[in-house]
Amino acid sequence: MIHDSHHPDTSCRPEHVPVVVLGAGPAGLTIAGILRAASIDCLVLETESRQFIEERPRAGALEEPAARGLMQRGLAVELLRHAERHTACEFRFEGEARRLDYAELTGYHLVVCPQPRLVKALVHEYADVRGGAIRFQVRDVALHGIGTDRPSVSYVCPETGRRRQVYCDFIAGCDGARGVSRAALTDAGLARIARYDHGVGWLALLAETPPSTDCVLFGVHPRGFAGQMPRSPEVTRFYLQCPPGDAPEAWTHERVWAELRERLAAADVPPLREGRLLEKRVLGMHDYVVEPMAAGRLFLAGDAGHLTAPIAAKGMNLALHDAFLLGDALTARLTKDDDSGLAGYSEASLRRVWDYQEFSHWLSDVYHGASSDDPYRAGTSLARLRRLFASRAAASAFAERYLGAASY
Repeated sequence: MIHDSHHPDTSCRPEHVPVVVLGAGPAGLTIAGILRAASIDCLVLETESRQFIEERPRAGALEEPAARGLMQRGLAVELLRHAERHTACEFRFEGEARRLDYAELTGYHLVVCPQPRLVKALVHEYADVRGGAIRFQVRDVALHGIGTDRPSVSYVCPETGRRRQVYCDFIAGCDGARGVSRAALTDAGLARIARYDHGVGWLALLAETPPSTDCVLFGVHPRGFAGQMPRSPEVTRFYLQCPPGDAPEAWTHERVWAELRERLAAADVPPLREGRLLEKRVLGMHDYVVEPMAAGRLFLAGDAGHLTAPIAAKGMNLALHDAFLLGDALTARLTKDDDSGLAGYSEASLRRVWDYQEFSHWLSDVYHGASSDDPYRAGTSLARLRRLFASRAAASAFAERYLGAASY
């Protein structure tokens, strides 16, 4: 029995690797893949099983520059090479369907890549192809000495029940909102958290049905926002605005499809294709940003450092951008003794984070204003939508932000 979970079992000989990566999501696995490609040893620690992270339903839209960044680093190349491309989206409001061809406006597209498939490809590349070290289902992870030049991470081994300790030069904290990395900075007063609550919930649905159109749909309706996001030829993601904390079980099959039909209705469009609901969960629409995203030898990436509500589909893209910056910076430091990338990492990451936060906030007003019971908000929301289809300049500015093109 372990009495003090934050002290290692001295009977286990401590290990040493240059980098410990906490979390096997897109950010952590991309950083590990970049390091491994540069022949730098690292250890990835993950609290869940491999099967769980490879099957967990998550976002599915990659900005073209993010997909290109992965391919340039030799990661998930085959997956992304054959992934579906989207070139337009469609808004439905005031009973009409209006298509916005963002590829024609900007020259950029979106890549349809569900996060589980990307994670599976990244794990395979890192662990199976390149022999990278990764340990799943570890428990009670703790950080030590992040302000020293000899930090370490300890954890309870799932097989033996003993606490093990790994010394390293740097820690990449990619373990999300509930991990130990963020708390290590904020609890010690080394960083602050800025938060925002949008005051609405989204019912996230996964349906066993082909998408009804060839692109993403956004429905802005007095009853609330609705969205359709194609995931594959057989599976479609839907969202329905609902009260914060609403119970998923209150949304029966009949109620879900009735609301989707109502909120996505428009003249001269085919009816929604309906199917079995595979998933129902309510998401709280809130954001946070940790500033700074680094202290001592600990660097945050992905949801450990910031959360953007899925309003603008930016979460996975921000995580990958962090990973490119941090993976490249760690590589430069460990192979060339170049500290410049690490010194500027937090500032560079936060510049994009705040840009995406602002866009998400703008888009939230557009999506949710019509159902706010506030005539002023409803009027300005619809004015913004109409402007997108009355002004090419307004449409281009939106498309650049939607695709992340203005940030590269």
